Amino acid sequence: MTPKPDAIGDWTDAYFNRTRGIVEKFGDCTVTYAIFMRRPVVSAPRLAIDWLKRVADARGAAVEIDLRYEEGRWVGAGEALMYVTGPLALLVDLETLLLQKLGPACVAAYNAAAMCMDLPKVAFLAMDARHCAGTEMADLMAYAASVGSRRAKQKEGAVGFIGNATDATAHYFGLDRGLGTMPHALIGYAGSTLRAAEMFHETYPDQDLTVLVDYFGMEVADSLEVCGRFPELSAAGKIAVRLDTPGSRFCEGLDPTASYGVLDRNVPRAIRGYRTEEELRDLVGPGVSAAAIWYMRERLDEAGFDKVRIVASSGFGPHKCKTMAIANAPVDVVGTGSYLPDRWSETYATADIIEYDGKERVKVGREFLLRRRDEDAPE
Repeated sequence: MTPKPDAIGDWTDAYFNRTRGIVEKFGDCTVTYAIFMRRPVVSAPRLAIDWLKRVADARGAAVEIDLRYEEGRWVGAGEALMYVTGPLALLVDLETLLLQKLGPACVAAYNAAAMCMDLPKVAFLAMDARHCAGTEMADLMAYAASVGSRRAKQKEGAVGFIGNATDATAHYFGLDRGLGTMPHALIGYAGSTLRAAEMFHETYPDQDLTVLVDYFGMEVADSLEVCGRFPELSAAGKIAVRLDTPGSRFCEGLDPTASYGVLDRNVPRAIRGYRTEEELRDLVGPGVSAAAIWYMRERLDEAGFDKVRIVASSGFGPHKCKTMAIANAPVDVVGTGSYLPDRWSETYATADIIEYDGKERVKVGREFLLRRRDEDAPE
């Protein structure tokens, strides 16, 4: 539990600590907080609620939580996600920490759901840990990805997130271990892409092999060499090539003209219409573009490696996934940490007290938070 009850005062805002002292001096009352966000999100409240309940138990007090949007449901901007009722002296110094555990997870869950629904046939791997500000954030983000994934599975029958990169948070995806095979560091250590693949297979012979192929700028050549070295694994669908080409260059064999040609051969509708600059970059630009994925698929199939899968990474956030859907990119797995909120200011959850000892009272301008007692929260 972070932070532990005896350290809460060190991590909350000073004015909440002082308010708690005043309330304890002049007399406690029962209050109800409404907690909301200013943008649409997907409800991901479990870690925040679990923490709140543990603190309440440690302090020997009870809280009532009226969760208006169950985990995984869409929440509109300004809608009260939950109401929390309990003694003011118990709750007042918890606001800061509770909101920290709620807002970012809800936005990340929204992003993850959108990405999975745009590419429902693609498996996703959560590779967010390296982008997180510490282990607590990594836990929140992995949880959020699992919530967004479940929503996409329920709404669109999507494959969704099949796992993540670290052992510590693999349980959110029903696994005991994190997934992944090799980083660029292993390629550099081995001295060649092929040798790295051989080393991996010799060390972990029972595992499927996903080979990172952009280190030497020879995505196609190195992919074909590895597949040719392991023909039985290739034929059995136990090899995947991972495209992680940086945005500073094109995938081997491509340039702007060639990229347009690839899409014109495979998905001409993707480029025969108005596209924004951002869409064009994801379609035919440098890095891991839709054209690069289609080109890799072409070359693998031409060489007889039609069972070899393609894993794509590098900047696969909501917008890029939507563009990949436009191009029907033949990607099997997307490795991404880009479901993390892009604008952190959008993750700010807000809490306002709306009732004191059962009487409605809220600051002017926030009347929309008053509890709707005569109806359930909308679907």
